[in-house]
Amino acid sequence: MQNTESADMNDSSGIQDLIFEYARRIDKGDFAGVGELFSRGKIIVDESREIAGAENICAMYTSTTRRYEDGTPRTHHVTTNTSINVKGKEASAKSYFTVFQGMEDFPLQVIVTGQYFDSFVLHDDGWWFASRRMELRQVGDVSRHLLIDV
Repeated sequence: MQNTESADMNDSSGIQDLIFEYARRIDKGDFAGVGELFSRGKIIVDESREIAGAENICAMYTSTTRRYEDGTPRTHHVTTNTSINVKGKEASAKSYFTVFQGMEDFPLQVIVTGQYFDSFVLHDDGWWFASRRMELRQVGDVSRHLLIDV
């Protein structure tokens, strides 16, 4: 029993690391790195559109997210309330996200909140995103963050 619990903890930890790494890479403006996290997966945009593969996901973030002279979007993504369910070599997770942004001429504030619905697959080299669907809950002033209308 203890071995199973230990394996589940390792699996959950590996999955949680992926979820948090996504936030770190977005905040760094490392859209190629975000794409790499989904090189074996996809982002579900809506019921009729999915974006798959590292290059396509990098291109999506590059075309939709503003980066400043320091190369970052000047955001801070916080991921909380994460619930992970592991079943063999597949897993799912739900998490809340809150995105903060602040600059000299833009006071620190929450610009968007929502929930991630993720799936994962265990490969020989560890856990990888299989899919991510984002559900926006509250949208504030994203004019300094996005290059598209929401």
